This record gives sequence, structure tokens and C-alpha cells, in this order.
Amino acid sequence: MSRSRMEKPSVATYADHEIISPPHKLRRAISTVPVSDVDDPVARAEQALARLSCEFSGWMEQEGERLDQARNVVKAAGFTVASRDALFFAAHDIRGDAETLGYPGLAIPAASLCRLIEHTHDMKRIPLALVDQHVDAVRAIIREGSRPDAEQTVAALTGRLRDVTDEFLARENRDRPDALEDILSPTLAPDDPTF
Repeated sequence: MSRSRMEKPSVATYADHEIISPPHKLRRAISTVPVSDVDDPVARAEQALARLSCEFSGWMEQEGERLDQARNVVKAAGFTVASRDALFFAAHDIRGDAETLGYPGLAIPAASLCRLIEHTHDMKRIPLALVDQHVDAVRAIIREGSRPDAEQTVAALTGRLRDVTDEFLARENRDRPDALEDILSPTLAPDDPTF
């Protein structure tokens, strides 16, 4: 107790003001850690990802299977709330996992399928062939994504898929000009930080 009474703030008085500086009590509480003991959480995360990277292709295969199963349910029973949600969330998960799991090209067709589902008010009007094209594109990119010429093929495939989806959405939303601009705005690239 007597120690805290002795540690009084310093006061500097000027003609029109005073500056009060409190004592620096926290300096006693700080300890130094040897550089060798510093924990780098980013480095640990990168090491963990490197250890898990051999599993990435298997996980993405499973995500592709899930998307394919959701498509098959839609084809068999039509679009219901449950089948629409299953298809949307399977595509959305692929879109989110694509970059992390080493499949950046998958984000574009998966995002396009999400846009198609999200911006079509009457789900029964979505051509199943267009859903098939999206799912088949995702499955092909998973299967063939490691080939040396895959990047050019993915770009051509996803570009055309985007065009066809835009045409369909423009037709479906032609009576909603206020929403049409948002629907047809350019898809963000997977390396865009706002993607």
C-alpha cells in the first residue's frame, strides 16, 4: 500500500494547461521471452495445412460427389426447398473451399451455380441441362485440374458457362431491371480479396 502512495503522477504546469502523466506501473509486469520461444500461429497454421494437403484431393472429391448427389435428387424429384438448398450449399461449400484446397478454378463454376439458384425466382424454370453443365464442369475440374493445360481449359469452360448463365438470368429477370444490374455484375475472381 505504501508503494502506491509514493507513486504519484507527475504534473507539468503551463500558463494555460497542465499535463498529468501517470506512473508506468505496467513496466514491472512485462516479461521478456527469448526469441527462440516465440510462437508464430501463422507458421503453425501453414505447417498444419502442409501436413493435411495430401488429403485435399480426397476432400474435394467428396464435395464433388455431394454436389453430384444433390443434382441427381433435383433431376429425380425436381426442385423442392430441400433439394434446392442441398444443391446450393454443396456448390457454396465448393466455392468456399476451392482456393484453400488447391482448386482455385472450381470457385467460378460453383459461384455461377449459386448465382443461378439464388437469382431465379421460379426454380422450375431452371433448365436441368444448365445445372448439369455446372456440376459436370466442377467434376471435370476436380478430375483434370492437375493437368498442365488445365488452366486454359478451365478459363474457356467457366467463361462460356458464365455467359450462358448470364443469358438465362437476364431473360428470367427482365421484368426486374432494378435487380438485373446486381445479378449480372461481374463475378469476382477467386484471387480478389472480397471474393
